[in-house]
Amino acid sequence: MRGRVGRGNSGRPPGNGSLQSPLVPFPAAAMPPSSLRRRLGVALAAAALGCTLPIVAHAQSFPSKPVKLVVPFPPGGSLDNVGRLLAQKLTEAWGQQVVVENRPGAGGNVGADAVAKSPADGYAVVMGALSTHAVNPSLYAKMPYDAVKDFAPISNVAITPNVLIVRADSPIRSVSDLIAYAKANPGKTNFGSGSNGSAGHLAGELFKVETGTDVMHIPYKGGAPALQALLAGETQFMFDNLANAMAQVKGGRVRAIAVTTAQRSKLAPDLPTMAEQGLPGFDIATWFGLLAPAGTPPEVIARWNAEVVKALNAPDVRERMVAQGADPTPTTPAEFAAFIAKERDKYARIVKASGARVD
Repeated sequence: MRGRVGRGNSGRPPGNGSLQSPLVPFPAAAMPPSSLRRRLGVALAAAALGCTLPIVAHAQSFPSKPVKLVVPFPPGGSLDNVGRLLAQKLTEAWGQQVVVENRPGAGGNVGADAVAKSPADGYAVVMGALSTHAVNPSLYAKMPYDAVKDFAPISNVAITPNVLIVRADSPIRSVSDLIAYAKANPGKTNFGSGSNGSAGHLAGELFKVETGTDVMHIPYKGGAPALQALLAGETQFMFDNLANAMAQVKGGRVRAIAVTTAQRSKLAPDLPTMAEQGLPGFDIATWFGLLAPAGTPPEVIARWNAEVVKALNAPDVRERMVAQGADPTPTTPAEFAAFIAKERDKYARIVKASGARVD
């Protein structure tokens, strides 16, 4: 006969009395110490296994339904184009649809926040960028999310140089010409960008700080409207991404002055850098990469990372990205996290020095 749980001093069993412990089939007091330790060890191991099995099973079956890739900017830009290319390759690899959803607004904050507040199961990720995870935390007085605590980095995806451009009929032909023009027209020289916090915006702010000029930033709702403003004469210069800029240069609509990265670009090797034209240390580029909500199981992050790295290393993907002016830069999750931290510190200094602020 099975024994019962021992009675207390009152002569009545604790609780409902008639229940027996599922882990102890006979009185604990009568069990040899070695047997008790062995049985408890088995029970604890089983409990631990029970906790990890759902996570492992989830990772092995992921994805078992469509996945959402949020692009926090309007359609048509470099980030959106690369996001759609990556989504296509992941759809082919997983056999599950990876759907791109554009959710622009507030320099990318709207889309990033939507993913930060999504279930941490890997089925919603964001194509985060320089603005959403490095610049905006310093630029915006109030953020809807914590750029560090609310996300789990997956991998960097690409880096895109920016190019200083002016209208084709502008008298400005060099960085020194632009500096002279801005100093001759204080408060009347404007530059546009696709949004607050974009690389184009921060490149202009850094130019302002480095040259001591009084230039005004005008943000537009996307790179295309910003370019139209330049062509219409609303602004006198802008920093556009390399692919868009070179297409306009070939079309005879704008003149390229310099690239904003520390080294010249392979896509435009004859175009000098800002540093070569008198602004040493000038180094700004657009980057973007994938992040999931914080708390997403490491096994799911690893699965995402493996497929993203594989896709970015595929020759056809690299060729198409380079043609768009984007340099594929796959990383480990830890490397991407370290990169974001370094960029966040860098742009915090630039934002502070420029005095730029968005309320």
